[in-house]
Amino acid sequence: MFIKNAGSSFSWDAGGITVDLAVFYVLGIALVVVGIIVIVAAIVLASMGGGAKKGKMRGAGVIMIGPVPIIFGTDKKSVKTVLALALALTIVVLIITVVYYWLLR
Repeated sequence: MFIKNAGSSFSWDAGGITVDLAVFYVLGIALVVVGIIVIVAAIVLASMGGGAKKGKMRGAGVIMIGPVPIIFGTDKKSVKTVLALALALTIVVLIITVVYYWLLR
């Protein structure tokens, strides 16, 4: 696998597949926009009282700095759930990193 014309295309040498980098730029921007829409929808639903009993709002979050998760939350059950998801995400990222390294050797 090698990069030819780094500014315009990415070439996969095994199958001869050429993918334009603009596809990845558009995909990244689309994911950011979808994330913003989900956050806005969650805030609107939470402010309207949808999806939770009155006075029983629970939540947790995680901030990923590289492979290191910083976890916070309002109760133990939410924190344990987010901890499991953060651990799974960290393992997936490490596996992808190792596979990517092996492919580029």
